Amino acid sequence: MSALNLHPDRLFPADETTRAIARRLYQEVKGLPIVSPHGHTDPSWFADNQPFGNPADLLIKPDHYVFRMLYSLGVSLPSLGVPSKSGIAVEQDPKKIWRLFADHYWAFRGTPSRMWLDYVFKEVFELDQVLSGDTADAYYERINSYLQKPEFLPRSLMENFNIEYLATTESPLDDLRHHKKIRESGWGGGVITAYRPDPVVDPDFEGFAANVAKLGDITGEDTSKWAGYLAALMNRREYFKSFGATSTDHGHPTATTADLSHAECEALFAKALAGQCSAAEAELFRGQMLTEMAGMSIEDGLVMQIHPGSFRNHNPNVFRDFGRDKGADIPSQTEYVNALKPLLDKYGNDTRLSIIVFTLDETVYSRELAPLAGHYPVLKLGPSWWFHDSPEGMRRFREQITETAGFYNTVGFNDDTRAFLSIPARHDVARRMDCNFLARLVAEHRLPEDEAREVAIDLTYKLVKQAYKLD
Repeated sequence: MSALNLHPDRLFPADETTRAIARRLYQEVKGLPIVSPHGHTDPSWFADNQPFGNPADLLIKPDHYVFRMLYSLGVSLPSLGVPSKSGIAVEQDPKKIWRLFADHYWAFRGTPSRMWLDYVFKEVFELDQVLSGDTADAYYERINSYLQKPEFLPRSLMENFNIEYLATTESPLDDLRHHKKIRESGWGGGVITAYRPDPVVDPDFEGFAANVAKLGDITGEDTSKWAGYLAALMNRREYFKSFGATSTDHGHPTATTADLSHAECEALFAKALAGQCSAAEAELFRGQMLTEMAGMSIEDGLVMQIHPGSFRNHNPNVFRDFGRDKGADIPSQTEYVNALKPLLDKYGNDTRLSIIVFTLDETVYSRELAPLAGHYPVLKLGPSWWFHDSPEGMRRFREQITETAGFYNTVGFNDDTRAFLSIPARHDVARRMDCNFLARLVAEHRLPEDEAREVAIDLTYKLVKQAYKLD
């Protein structure tokens, strides 16, 4: 069995002089509060504040990073207990699921998941041997016993992790009952919601027409008409704001935007409701809705996040049997300069608007995104995301973005996770990699160390609060 050690200099430069600078910078930021402005943790955890069920439910089933790797090696999703929507029998014994995971832990060597999980095992559960088939049962028993302790209840963990804000993500059709329960409990834990309208703005989303009808039922608006539909969306935005939302989130396939006439919008909306849109028309409708949402953000002040470039549910068999978010979303080539132009032509110079743009296509960092954000006052660049929220991904982001957009057209870090316990681990990686990058600038005499210290604090804490209007 191998000892589980987290080296204090992990992710710092190998060069001794630069490493010493990175250490000093890291000391300034390592203890700062965590601000997690975009993610997918379950708000019921914090509303009910009940113990997490078992290690498999906590660390495997919510984490598509885990089971997509195992699936790629031939491990079936039913054997991992991933719930089926088509009636397939799935493994119910959490110990068997855990042992299967442990038997394949070697597969995560060199991946961000391994770094995050080792951090959780060492720092949260105080384990000192690497997870394997030999240590699986000891791991399970230790984690399971810790989960019964009061300090491992969700609210206590959030406080112990020093998480100042944590945003969950909900559909406009969600009644936000869990957020309501959190508020009524009197707990001031900083859990807020974010508005994700994809189910009612994407004609390709399953049940789109029924979703739009339900939106009308919830709001009392006639969503069979374009004007009533827009009014209903605005209504829900206000409802989300009442539960702390400061942002919207848009997971479109591309960054396409449009600026159609009122008559064109009405006709296209009618086709979308009737299920008669071609692929090009569905894309045009989504593009128009990004522009509509930008206009609404000018009115109500919500920050707009655009997360394009994922070919979602690429594996139709997995989607059919297990649904969305099961590790079968694949990055795709994404264009921004022409795609965003209709929206920017209309609103790009209006400083009341704030748009945070993300990408899964790293080839556009220096060619498109940095120049756009380095010019338009409405644009900021979101951090390395999803497949690129890794040490090398973070390094590439800083190297290619900073020379044109600088640090202050970016928004710090967000973890975008369903795996609650990985939040401190992910933020620690980001802090270390930013200090790594800044230390190199100092060592090369491109930035004074006192300024690098200010930038490190800004990237860790200040910029994210400013960008998401949490200060």
